[in-house]
Amino acid sequence: MDLEGTALHLLERGEDEDEVRRLLTRMVRIWKDWDDHEVQAFVDAVLEEVKNVLKARSTEGTLGTVLNPPESGITMGEMGVGSRGEGDFYVHDLLTSIASRASHDALVSPEEKDDAGVAKAHGTHVVAAVDGMHSRLSEFPFLAGFHAARAAMRDVLVNGARPTGLLIDLHLADDGDVGRLFDFTAGVTCVGAATRTPVLAGSTLRVGGDMVLGRRLVAGVACVGTADEDELTPRRDASPGDLIVLTEGAGGGTVTTTAIYHGRPEVVPETLNVDFVRAVEALREADLLRRVHAMTDITNGGIRGDATEISQTAGVKITLEEDRIRDLVNPKVLEMLDELNIDYLGLSLDMLMVIAPPDTAEECVRTLKEAGVKADIVGEVEDGEGVHLITEGTERRLDVKFRESAYTKVKEVIGEEHPEDFEEMKRKVREAYEEAVKKMETVLELMGENR
Repeated sequence: MDLEGTALHLLERGEDEDEVRRLLTRMVRIWKDWDDHEVQAFVDAVLEEVKNVLKARSTEGTLGTVLNPPESGITMGEMGVGSRGEGDFYVHDLLTSIASRASHDALVSPEEKDDAGVAKAHGTHVVAAVDGMHSRLSEFPFLAGFHAARAAMRDVLVNGARPTGLLIDLHLADDGDVGRLFDFTAGVTCVGAATRTPVLAGSTLRVGGDMVLGRRLVAGVACVGTADEDELTPRRDASPGDLIVLTEGAGGGTVTTTAIYHGRPEVVPETLNVDFVRAVEALREADLLRRVHAMTDITNGGIRGDATEISQTAGVKITLEEDRIRDLVNPKVLEMLDELNIDYLGLSLDMLMVIAPPDTAEECVRTLKEAGVKADIVGEVEDGEGVHLITEGTERRLDVKFRESAYTKVKEVIGEEHPEDFEEMKRKVREAYEEAVKKMETVLELMGENR
């Protein structure tokens, strides 16, 4: 329960302060076993601080510009941010555009929408990635930590790097049991121990400090690695004539969430593995990474999303054979998805995708199979654009949807439909982006750093 956000929202729209006070009092009593005096003193303090927020927001001039965030009028949910579809990709294009203004010496910058970023440092190449925990795994901290750590490490691996350390950013709301901190950290450390990758650092805070009640967990895990320059496998290097190799995928946080919230917890163990480490290390030991052009993992909006991003980044056409892809989805996971009528092509399945010249691709498949990893050649890279799927001999365009496949009942209710006013939404979002960039440039000038 976000007391600050709720109070601000109601006061900004002109609600009576006494009504706001009564609502906050009811919210506090849900979570706090306090007497009337303690509750009232706390609510009074919340309202006083919220009024000071409104006062700060009314500041004019340069300080007012710094204090007030740009408002697009479009919410995260309306834009589908975090839902790995067209709206999410558009917002991330703008976010990476901002971040890339500090990427002067990056070899792989955020704008390239790769799995991890790369920068040269002290004679080596540092590769870094960060992944947030799946938001619906708040009630299952160990699984949240395990899959966030695995995702960050996988992003480093598919860029050709050797993971060297994990970092944890952990936020638990005021009423969350401290045991959940240990559970999440144990999940992260489980991945680290299984892959001999140390946890190097972390930060533990409360969600919203005193202003957010409840037990919501919000966390992220970063992974840092190193690589030789000729081992790097950025998406931009996918080239016409390359073949596409996929390994078997059982999914991670998304499939875990699908199983739990559809009453199929028996599927969860299928996701608890570090097979991707064995796969990438097998390729490294066979000295194949130096011959591979690009790698990625199938996460962002499933094959629809990742293949589309590669197509756009490398400026190529990608053609895929559905029967071969389907055969590489973990059987128990695929059975569940089919029974629930969830499109596996739009879901994060955590497969490893390797893009390489034909002779190298075939050698990759042999090497992966010898390492006990199921793999196959599922498509090719051609001149052109877009992603095309061949199903029973018929080729069709595989476009990104507005949201990833609806894999929970709540997501089914929200739907996957493309908003009719999407172009207007994009215009408003872009205006907010431009305001943020202008603010950044203003502050850089104040600091004398705008060069």
